[in-house]
Amino acid sequence: MDILLEEFTQSPSLPWQVIAVRLLLATCIGGVLGLEREIAERPAGLRTHMMIALAAAVFAVITIEITAMQAFSDEQIRTDPLRLVEAITAGVAFLAAGTILLRRGEVQGLTTGAGMWLAGAAGLSAGLGLWLVALMSCLLGAIVLALARGLETRMDLKKPRQTVWESGDQSADDGDHGESRG
Repeated sequence: MDILLEEFTQSPSLPWQVIAVRLLLATCIGGVLGLEREIAERPAGLRTHMMIALAAAVFAVITIEITAMQAFSDEQIRTDPLRLVEAITAGVAFLAAGTILLRRGEVQGLTTGAGMWLAGAAGLSAGLGLWLVALMSCLLGAIVLALARGLETRMDLKKPRQTVWESGDQSADDGDHGESRG
């Protein structure tokens, strides 16, 4: 019983308040990034982005704790924190790829996938205590998501381009179905 009690009373290397703030920040950042996707009624919205950012932060905190654990201090054991970045990048990329579809010749879901990837990176930053990186990436990501949609609409960037034939009396779709941007 003492062994079990010792297991649950083990103190982390980071103060619990720091861990709590890092996880909360990551969750909020994911929420900010996911809110626009939710409003746009995309498949991966508020909750998905929040969970991705939170999970990335949890993995970051776990990595910090593992490197500080006595059990991993032996010279025979190699710990490489950069593998964390690789694992989170691959995991989030796998999830993001699931949102990308090809329908009627048009690619959909790229922005949502990119937002998920950014949520993972921002969550990782928050989990590692890189507050400025986490907050700046959230701010810039939110600006891109919110303002770029309006800009695309005003500039008609989402309309399929038409090709006018030399005779001038025919027009045909250029085959890119809305994805041609020159």
